Amino acid sequence: MAVFVLDRRKKPLMPCSEKRARLLLARGRAVVCRLIPFTIRLRDRTVEHSRLQSVRLKLAPGSKTTGLALVREKETIDATTGETLRTVAVLMLLELQHRGQAIRDALTQRGGHRRFRRARLRYRSARFDNRTRPEGWLAPSLQHRVDTTMTWVGRLRRWAPITGLSTMIHRFDTQALQNPEISGVEYQQGELQGYEVREYLLEKWGRQCAYCDAEHAPLTIDHIHPTSRGGSDRVSNLALACFPCNQRKGNQDVAAFLAHDPKRLARIEAQRKAPLQDAAAVNSTRWALWGRLRGTGLAVEVGTGGRTKWNRKRFSVPKAYALDAACVGHVDAIQHWQQPVLRIKATGRGSYQRTRLTKYGFPRGYLMRSKTAFGFQTGDLVRAVVTTGNKVGTYLGRVAIRASGRFNIQTAQGLIQHIHHRFCRLVQRGDGYDYNWMLLHPALMGHAAHNDHRVAEAEDH
Repeated sequence: MAVFVLDRRKKPLMPCSEKRARLLLARGRAVVCRLIPFTIRLRDRTVEHSRLQSVRLKLAPGSKTTGLALVREKETIDATTGETLRTVAVLMLLELQHRGQAIRDALTQRGGHRRFRRARLRYRSARFDNRTRPEGWLAPSLQHRVDTTMTWVGRLRRWAPITGLSTMIHRFDTQALQNPEISGVEYQQGELQGYEVREYLLEKWGRQCAYCDAEHAPLTIDHIHPTSRGGSDRVSNLALACFPCNQRKGNQDVAAFLAHDPKRLARIEAQRKAPLQDAAAVNSTRWALWGRLRGTGLAVEVGTGGRTKWNRKRFSVPKAYALDAACVGHVDAIQHWQQPVLRIKATGRGSYQRTRLTKYGFPRGYLMRSKTAFGFQTGDLVRAVVTTGNKVGTYLGRVAIRASGRFNIQTAQGLIQHIHHRFCRLVQRGDGYDYNWMLLHPALMGHAAHNDHRVAEAEDH
């Protein structure tokens, strides 16, 4: 895992290892600039006197989570074929969790309150929706996905000398997903044939058998209603099944095969008819994001979801959002991907609404007029060293302020209430995101089980 390095003028230099960062800090040559992601600033070096390598930021956009991978590229020429080979070494893996659904729910609730007050309490005639929308307009929940992704592209460009971008353009044709045979046998050809539909089924069924919930086992594509009994080849009639279940089911209809388990049968029927809202969200935002990336002035490489999966299979890289990003585009070899992932969750910066509402949409209580108190704001990362009272100890976590000056601190061990502000010291300002480190596939990294590391432990970096 790399540590971001800035020069004395806060210009990005090549990231360094954790060991080198500790040595620079111990010798007084660097100071901590940011805690998460950990960033140091050198006191005695400028970018003009440093050698920079080719660094690329890769993105795997998704509906709920976007994977990001910061990689160092090295190109070599094959002496036999003369072909250019690109080797990428992973510097940092990140996963950005969007809050589009929360935005959508908040807007839906606000609209319901507004209609209730307008129509049922004191009637006013309806307004005509005659307001025009600009070209390229996206719904707020979709625009949020593009904006938060571009926010982190801009941040990483300030912390690392990024020279190029790579993104994955998903081609989720919803009509083709429902009826793949419409394009005939030429629909997908070559080594990547069938990868788009298979990847969609893996996401839809949670990468497990639909009939026994088996995970980490070879999965086959099964017709829920067999074609021999009138079933179609549409994706809505396809499910994932482990080999034993596929053999036991044979050409039985799913109703007969699961007659002994009606709950599972109902769940499968509901799941196969699930809406394609995630695919529609990716379709709506992919070109908007691509246009914003082009606007950065950097060269943008575009890859497909099928090629990304093909790369991942070639290099035996496990499935994860961040690792998908590392496999986007032209990749001939990948190194150092076995490392923790920084999970970034968009939480927002609070609310402009300063009242609590009843179920009818009327105010029932009022919040503080100011969002800050005693120099702190809800969401700040603080360290509290309590020296008196019955809560003596040291606590590190996110703070929730009160006008009384007694705050709540959410730590990795739980919620600590009524901590006086004089015991608190600011560690990092709240920026609308929550951070935690996650170990992916610990069996490959020498660990026995998944462990989430909260941001509270990062101060000991």
